[in-house]
Amino acid sequence: MAMLSVRAAVIQMTSTDDVASNLASARALLDEAASLGAQLAGLPENFAYLRREGSPIACAQTLDGEIVGVLREAARAHRMWIIGGSFPEQMAGDGRVGNTSVLISDTGEIAAVYRKIHLFDVDLREAGGARYAESATIAPGKEIVLAETPFGPLGLSICYDLRFPELYRDLAARGAKWLAIPSAFTPHTGKDHWEVLLRARAIENQAFVLAPAQCGRHNEARSSYGRSLIVDPWGLVLAQAADRPGVVVADCRLEDQDRVRKSLPALLHRRL
Repeated sequence: MAMLSVRAAVIQMTSTDDVASNLASARALLDEAASLGAQLAGLPENFAYLRREGSPIACAQTLDGEIVGVLREAARAHRMWIIGGSFPEQMAGDGRVGNTSVLISDTGEIAAVYRKIHLFDVDLREAGGARYAESATIAPGKEIVLAETPFGPLGLSICYDLRFPELYRDLAARGAKWLAIPSAFTPHTGKDHWEVLLRARAIENQAFVLAPAQCGRHNEARSSYGRSLIVDPWGLVLAQAADRPGVVVADCRLEDQDRVRKSLPALLHRRL
């Protein structure tokens, strides 16, 4: 029997450089998402470890480490699919780490692994922001990742990827019905660009967008914008988080997506 609706959750956090504390918070918030009936839940970028910009990454782990283990355990316990935000993945033969997102099935298996392709190397100081140099410590990913789920194909991405629409058009061309965009947007860019870009990606690709985000002050030198969103394929915001850690859910009606794609078949009208 075809699934008609999916209850999705996006989780908002204020992570720090304390892995144990972050994992405890993630567990509690995943528990809350499950209690709200979520079948699919997403954590934000850097959910397990968010450092001061420029400091070393001392907690990189492999896919069989504690961080992914916590996600697998929660997925099994709640029979819930989990988009594992991102964490610093130890990479063989590279002094840098991967900014890596894992998709965990409801049986606790790793269904897909995505490593962030577009790295955040920007200098916003003249505009009142800060300077970021992600490529100094992060190795860029090379593969576009689309995962099969019971809810339909789900495309994985992370934060700064949001600014590159060609990635999402490629995912849509491969059949994506969901786009996951776990993020830690800066306050400076978030206030003007966050919602606009997320709704654009949803509209362009007629896909549900799940955008769990970091929020608030992580340390004296770093803050994140927050305002986690769930957006439908027409570009309507189904749920938005308040300016604090927490969980928001929305019922994503797959029949609505089918109707949008049938009545306005823009994905079939592409010429380029």
